Amino acid sequence: MPTRPLRRGWTTGACATAAAKAAYAALLTGAFPDPVEIILPRGQRPSFALATTRLAGGAATAGIVKDAGDDPDVTHGALVLATVRLGAPGSGVTFRAGTGVGTVTRPGLPLPPGEPAINPVPRRMMREAIAELARRHGASGDVEIEVAIPDGEQLATRTLNGRLGIVGGLSILGTTGIVVPYSCSSWVHAIQRGIDVARAIGLSHVAGATGSTSEAAVQKLYDLPEPALIDMGDFVGGMLKYTRAHPLARVTIAGGVAKMTKLAQGLLDLHSKRGAVDLAALAALADAAGGSAALHGRIVAANTVAEAFALAQADGIALGDAVACAAREVAAQVVEGKGIAVDVAVFDRDGVLVGRAH
Repeated sequence: MPTRPLRRGWTTGACATAAAKAAYAALLTGAFPDPVEIILPRGQRPSFALATTRLAGGAATAGIVKDAGDDPDVTHGALVLATVRLGAPGSGVTFRAGTGVGTVTRPGLPLPPGEPAINPVPRRMMREAIAELARRHGASGDVEIEVAIPDGEQLATRTLNGRLGIVGGLSILGTTGIVVPYSCSSWVHAIQRGIDVARAIGLSHVAGATGSTSEAAVQKLYDLPEPALIDMGDFVGGMLKYTRAHPLARVTIAGGVAKMTKLAQGLLDLHSKRGAVDLAALAALADAAGGSAALHGRIVAANTVAEAFALAQADGIALGDAVACAAREVAAQVVEGKGIAVDVAVFDRDGVLVGRAH
């Protein structure tokens, strides 16, 4: 049977915009529109059902439960609240971080330190929604919007916000308003913001790691501060391409034996779906490092890359260094001509350094 298409969802920015529009409508008319329709940056007009409403004391609050579709989004099911209050004449639309929404504390992000972590596109969407209602009802559009996510501070511990210097909760994100399942856009966004923050605070050396073991190991190897650590996952190509456009003096790529072998074989997306390790090519690297024909055969027949590394180690062949050198050549080509020094560190599953090229 054919599988159904993956269902798309809505960003926190879209949910916050819909909640803010409903709340402002209630301030102006005394009634909450339910569902409430908004216009996304590309012109789509989705409607959102309200999960909670409150109108009292000169403020209106509306809440929407975020539906991320089939994407494994940490904020799926979170309640996004917007409270709208009338502002001083001429103040325009201002923003506040409520419970569970973070505050920017480091430079390098799209917003300056001290600002609520409500990104530029969601801010624009909310301003446009407020302006639409203000025109319709002959109002000034001077309002304060406070966005809150009640469980946001706890949810934020499962994101990279802390490393980026966003404290107290989540970010309100989204450039299109739509979550595309498994697009990994939020991960790539975090990689890019991590590089931006590192540059802004004056760091010259960052390290992108494929996982927590290699990240801890490379931090210890180079004594790096936390903002220098980039959780690149499988997206080594994405990290390098962004670094090419936003250069630093030095970039280290750190990972386990299998993923660094994939990089050595020319793969810039290290996910298993993008390609498998070529054990024959790995055996050829062992040959070049002085391995015997017998070792070549054992590596080709190995069940895993880890087994191949163990076979090479038993024969005294520095396969890790060979892989690191080949991986470095691949990575260096991406940033060629930008004056960026690239090095590669290969670690085993216990975080022990087994190969290095610098």
